Amino acid sequence: VQLQASGGGLVQPGGSLRLSCVASGFTFENYAVGWFRQVPGKEREGISCISGRGGTTYYADSMKDRFTISRDNAKNTAYLRMNTLEPEDTAVYYCAVPKARSGNYCSPRTPTWYDYWGQGTLVTVSS
Repeated sequence: VQLQASGGGLVQPGGSLRLSCVASGFTFENYAVGWFRQVPGKEREGISCISGRGGTTYYADSMKDRFTISRDNAKNTAYLRMNTLEPEDTAVYYCAVPKARSGNYCSPRTPTWYDYWGQGTLVTVSS
């Protein structure tokens, strides 16, 4: 199982980014994908997750207004669209998948629900 996150970078406050997570080594459409972020010295924070077929999405309460998760199973890729970015969004962003199939359920907040993690992509929001 490999997950490759990309799309991070430097963006001004108020700007937008779309992160990508390319998966390989397993049947992507059978597994949920979660997005998390982490600031050095702080716990990993859940953002959102999407079920394997993409029919169900969940968001952490503070994330649902500005973040949108999606996936394209034909491309083995999950996305996280981030709008109206703020300096407080500066973090390393990670995608993750669980070992087990979970139907339409996934956890948007619990890192331990996931077993495989990408290497992370750094997002810096600054003027």
